[in-house]
Amino acid sequence: MSETKPALLVAKGVISRMGGAERDLIRRLPHLTKYYDVSVATLSSCEELESVCTNHGIDLYKPDREWVPPNSSIAQIFDMVHTSSKNAWIKCQNLINKLKDFDYFHVVSGDGYLALLQLIPPDKPAHLYLLEPHRGYHEDSLHRGMYGNLRRPKIITSFLLAKGRRNDLRIVKQFSQRRNTQISGNSSYTASRIKQVYQVDCEFIHPCVDSSEYSEDVSKTKNPYPNSASKTYVSTIGIASWAKGSMEVISMLSGTDLSLVHVGGGHSKDIETLVQHAANNAVDIWIAPKLTSNELSRLIKDSVAVVSMAHKEPFGLTPIEAFSVGTPAIFVEDGGFIDSIIDHECGRLIPRTAIQEWHAALHQAKIQANRQTWAKNGRQRIIDLKLSPTEQAEKVHTILQSISPTK
Repeated sequence: MSETKPALLVAKGVISRMGGAERDLIRRLPHLTKYYDVSVATLSSCEELESVCTNHGIDLYKPDREWVPPNSSIAQIFDMVHTSSKNAWIKCQNLINKLKDFDYFHVVSGDGYLALLQLIPPDKPAHLYLLEPHRGYHEDSLHRGMYGNLRRPKIITSFLLAKGRRNDLRIVKQFSQRRNTQISGNSSYTASRIKQVYQVDCEFIHPCVDSSEYSEDVSKTKNPYPNSASKTYVSTIGIASWAKGSMEVISMLSGTDLSLVHVGGGHSKDIETLVQHAANNAVDIWIAPKLTSNELSRLIKDSVAVVSMAHKEPFGLTPIEAFSVGTPAIFVEDGGFIDSIIDHECGRLIPRTAIQEWHAALHQAKIQANRQTWAKNGRQRIIDLKLSPTEQAEKVHTILQSISPTK
């Protein structure tokens, strides 16, 4: 650890999933080194993280064996995720012995984070970036099948998750009551949910987007969609599920003659259901494989629009990534999307059931003048919200300094 900069530990239980939260964390890391001697701790690493750590001299703490959250019914009843993650943190390459040497902590929520909160020395300044109250414990969108049906009766789900839910509420509330501690959501919607669930008032920090990662200039990258030359299509991004509105997007596209590109994969049975639903609605669909940033940028760039009908999305990086590439963002008026999109100015925000309005918006997205205006305003929106990794790292730094015991 450096003698000239304070030591900061950035931690997230599982980074290997490389969803929006993980990409956001990795983008911030190099810019946090301006202020701190940064180290990272995770129970499940990935190549992207390890490359950034190597290139920027960031120490990485991880267990010898990757931690996989247990998900059986027995594991849910006894909250074995908490127990097993705590054991994994303890086995994390001398991390426990080093905790006392860090000056600041920045913890990002997700599987396994609650156990780490309990291990942080109580006198140390700590910031929790709470991306959302645990959706499995505090609402039912993750307990629904592709068509929105509950996978099991509510009373059974409530019983299975009772211990985990109690632990979640207790640990977050206890953490919020520590000295030199702050909790932030990732949108105004998430901050309101944190208040509802934990009775904790908090501000929020939006995720960031890297313009070099999602660039408008992707002319040299081949579109990975095999039928891109002959198909007019929209893109939707996120693991196939009811929570992401995957089936609703297909139903909405019925009768539009637009194809759908689904990015984000999903469980094999859910993908089969998605493909069958598309066939039933005469919507041509392509399930994209894992893509590079340039391939995804090109795919988005050539889309009529990026669309989403997700339920209760905490923030959603997808509209911001669409802004960065310069493609119309047409999203449901729900969750954190209201923070990023200004309707008719840099995209469309539409009520879920207003199907005619969705179809009108897709027509608007094909008009070149609209595309140019929305792209210009979308890039300005990124600037106005200060969503660059540099600015977002500065926001984290400001929070950490505000909770420093010297303040």
